Amino acid sequence: MVSILLFFALFMPKADGVYDYTVKTIGGKEVKLSTFKGKKLLLVNTASKCGFTKQYKDLQALHEQHGDELVIIGFPSDNFGGQELDENADIQAFCEENYGVTFLLSEKVDVKGEEATPLFKYLTEAENADFTGPIQWNFEKFLIDENGKLAHRYRSKVSPSDPAFVSAVVQK
Repeated sequence: MVSILLFFALFMPKADGVYDYTVKTIGGKEVKLSTFKGKKLLLVNTASKCGFTKQYKDLQALHEQHGDELVIIGFPSDNFGGQELDENADIQAFCEENYGVTFLLSEKVDVKGEEATPLFKYLTEAENADFTGPIQWNFEKFLIDENGKLAHRYRSKVSPSDPAFVSAVVQK
């Protein structure tokens, strides 16, 4: 098994941006990230029972104000303190009922460790202007430029309503 994994690590081409990935939505639909070429993407690992969960409200506001040029995708994850609900349907209902979330949500995924989805393995290793390495907590944010490249990465404490964040996310 290790030799097969080593083979893939050595001989399979590395992803060249997020357009190589597909996301399964919380409703079960497959969405190719290449669908969003020409738009910025904001990819956020989320959790329903976290101190940062209130950021859903600000993410929704960004979506409503800038949805024509910015696609937000939340990735529910239970990797940090068991703070995510168990079922996708429960997560979706929680987000809609409590925060009016209408932006895309993926199915519940792992965002760190050996079980991390390939997309999040790429995001945590990809060069960007800020930093690389494992996600430290819920609501880390990855800003993808219009060409599918990771442009900036933000830790959980950076609020989606912070004027500097909003400016960086929506600037042309």
